[in-house]
Amino acid sequence: MNGEKAFLDRYRRGDVAALEVLVERYRRPLFGFILRMIDAREEAEDVYQEVWIRAIRHLDRFDSRKLLSWLFRIAHNVLIDRSRRRRPDVSLQDETGDRRSREEAVATPHATPLEAAAAVDIQERIQAAVQRLPADQRSVFSMRMDAELSFKEIARIQDIPLNTALARMRYAVEKLRHELQDEYRALGK
Repeated sequence: MNGEKAFLDRYRRGDVAALEVLVERYRRPLFGFILRMIDAREEAEDVYQEVWIRAIRHLDRFDSRKLLSWLFRIAHNVLIDRSRRRRPDVSLQDETGDRRSREEAVATPHATPLEAAAAVDIQERIQAAVQRLPADQRSVFSMRMDAELSFKEIARIQDIPLNTALARMRYAVEKLRHELQDEYRALGK
């Protein structure tokens, strides 16, 4: 993104506000990815901070690649380390990326209580199905769907061949399609 180098140069010269601009600029895609991968807002905040701490510590390693891609690579590595330690639980009370609970996020203002309950149920099943994907597939799926990264960027971030990234996405979609076929039919598609 234009201006990354200028902000990083300003930060290297001691301008902390320049780094704050980058942290906020990339918050939505990076934090969204992290939240999708671990599905716990407090832990996602911790990971987000850890990503930036690692980025700052290793700023000398940053070459002129896109900063967001580099940050996703760091996040990917942090998440791999954490995923080895435990698996997250899913709760309707957990907050989504826009600070609403999952229950609030899937309910529409015009929905009847029955429709809202059905929407929550479907959202919970979808989220659970995504969480059951193998970590490598869930990661590619999330980077593509949440952060809208290209498969080329995903491959570079994960240090895998492009065809591997494409295959992981295909396998993830196939598994989700199979696992969620009843929900898909219920939505009338």
